[in-house]
Amino acid sequence: MKKLIVLILVLASVSINAQNYNDALRLTEHGILSGARALGMGNAYTALSNDFSGIAFNPAGLGLIKKLQLDASLNYNNQSTSTELFKNITTYDNGNTGFNQFGFVFPFPTYQGSLVFALGYNRYKDFNRVIKFDGYNSANNSMIQDMVSYNDDIAYELGLSYPTYNGADYAGDETRINGKLNQSGTILQEGDISAWSFAGAIEVQKNLFIGGSLNIISGEYTKNREYNEIDTKDNYGNDLALDPEDEFTRGFESFYYNDILTWDLSGYDAQLGILYKANDLVNLGASIKFPRNYTIKEVYREDAESFFTNANYYLDPPYETAIQYEITTPFEFYLGAAIHYQDLTLSGDAKIIDYTQMEFTDGLGERAMKDKNLDIKDLLQSVTNFNLGMEYKIPYTGIALRGGFMYYPSAFKGDQSDFDKKYVTAGIGFATDKNLSINIAYAHGWWNDFGDNYGSNLSRTFQEVSVNNLMFTVSFKF
Repeated sequence: MKKLIVLILVLASVSINAQNYNDALRLTEHGILSGARALGMGNAYTALSNDFSGIAFNPAGLGLIKKLQLDASLNYNNQSTSTELFKNITTYDNGNTGFNQFGFVFPFPTYQGSLVFALGYNRYKDFNRVIKFDGYNSANNSMIQDMVSYNDDIAYELGLSYPTYNGADYAGDETRINGKLNQSGTILQEGDISAWSFAGAIEVQKNLFIGGSLNIISGEYTKNREYNEIDTKDNYGNDLALDPEDEFTRGFESFYYNDILTWDLSGYDAQLGILYKANDLVNLGASIKFPRNYTIKEVYREDAESFFTNANYYLDPPYETAIQYEITTPFEFYLGAAIHYQDLTLSGDAKIIDYTQMEFTDGLGERAMKDKNLDIKDLLQSVTNFNLGMEYKIPYTGIALRGGFMYYPSAFKGDQSDFDKKYVTAGIGFATDKNLSINIAYAHGWWNDFGDNYGSNLSRTFQEVSVNNLMFTVSFKF
């Protein structure tokens, strides 16, 4: 009966305690996916936005488009992480390919000025991420001990801990495991956020454009962690039973743990923008992205197994919980300028995001939401992202060369610059005739990160992350 009560409490508490500021940050941080021209210019596009990609930067820029246009983009992403655990380094990578953009732009005939509408699909964030780690922990701690300290029933079910009593009263579980285990594992993250978008722009007076967009968001996310603790140095031999009442728990060999988090995402947001052509040389742009409202349908599944000399134990069935909750992201403010001189264009953007304004808004209970939102305000900060880009059109060739740089500071207070995300980009465009153009872009990003397998700084992985994107966009004008 004691174990049944504990199991009920554990299952009830998993969905309450699993969510934290990292979940809100995962949905708020910028991705880099756009069209190949914008990406090649470092996504410094707020003062340009004169193709379908403008929906994501400044919908007012659509007003610059004079012909019916169809854009389609394909993106390849590869992420590699070099992970250090207890001075042992493991490198692992993962890649995926998919369409990230498909859209139409419709200019309407007007007596003067312009009126333009756009409709299409954008996949603007990719969750592709993988780490692999392996190292020997010589200290007196382990995930098994961490589970026991939190009264997690998994350790008991696997014969790794046993109940103790104060007289007739249950006093808690204990384990004879005392660290000194090899720890290894893989964490694979997959998924994306995409949106079906409708946008419009109008030239309200000569060279002054305003525009807006409405985005219906969908997405999915999966985090699959496999983790092992192995007695590689035979510290727990056949002379030791981890449960004194169970002879089959002699000769501990290893512990395997697998947890899978899956999200089904839905939401919406809107954006307003303005663009002013000060003259033939200078464009100025500004945009406001209103908070995105996400509904997250979450399923969390835990499975585990232990291995001994003469037996193994496993969860039957695995633990699984489901919950639905809501997260709202902050306002985002975009400012940009572009300078045209003959065949050269230079552009720059500043994007302000106050991460302390992220909020859990529903589904977790009033007290839980209050605590999580206080954590967000305590740990996170406001940042300004910077984007720089250039484009040079080689005269008489139909070829455009592009380059750019993106700098996204860490959302966490006190982080060193190593944790800031940096990208360099390059691109090339080919205008084969008046109606067809092909654009190719490449982006390379790098930053550092860390993670804890359990506890705080007991089994910590230090990660050097490298990301590469290769994008192709084909544009038809009619």
